[in-house]
Amino acid sequence: MGRGRVELKRIENKINRQVTFSKRRSGLLKKTHEISVLCDAEVGLIVFSTKGKLFEYSTDSCMERILERYERYSYAERQLNATDIETPGSWTLEHAKLKARLEVLQRNQKHYAGEELDTLSMKELQNLEHQLDSALKHIRSRKNQLMHESISELQKKDKALQEQNNNLSKQVKEREKEMAQQTSWEQQSHDHLNSSSFVLPHPFNNLHMGEAYPTAGDNGEVEGSSRQQQQNSTSVMPPWMLRHLNG
Repeated sequence: MGRGRVELKRIENKINRQVTFSKRRSGLLKKTHEISVLCDAEVGLIVFSTKGKLFEYSTDSCMERILERYERYSYAERQLNATDIETPGSWTLEHAKLKARLEVLQRNQKHYAGEELDTLSMKELQNLEHQLDSALKHIRSRKNQLMHESISELQKKDKALQEQNNNLSKQVKEREKEMAQQTSWEQQSHDHLNSSSFVLPHPFNNLHMGEAYPTAGDNGEVEGSSRQQQQNSTSVMPPWMLRHLNG
């Protein structure tokens, strides 16, 4: 015998109602999963028990994204024609749409900040944790990229400063070399001038050029003394004067 058709009405027995809810909920979740896999459909299922307990299923593991999409498309389907856009009813729908979206965004923002988490189930907390981990990965990736760019820029500046420092060092060495060569040239010029000049240690009146020298017949002491004086005088005289005296 086949199973008889069940009359669709509220089950009065509390225990039977709870058992039926558990069985039908499992079957509904199973069928939801099957249709999402077989038909590649994006499905979101939300079930609240009589005690207010939440049961949900979403294909992309993010129920909030499905709800946001539902809000966009459900209100878009209800929009009136272009001639009726400025009617009070259309503005009411638009206001309700924006208000609902604002509430969702505010709730998500509080959840991301770690506030009002008591109403979230285990799966919702896991989804939130997954989203925060993904956001942290993007943040760390961007931070590392900026750090590498900053390090690369600093390395370029350091290289440029080193090259500038090397150029300045070369210029300083060349300047020192030029100054040393100039000093050496000045010293050589000064030495050359000193070597080309002469100084007579005695005045010309001490040479006794007009006096007669003793001859060999005179006293030997006087002759030797006079000859020695003549030699001493001629040792400091230039050649041209000696030739003049000898002549």
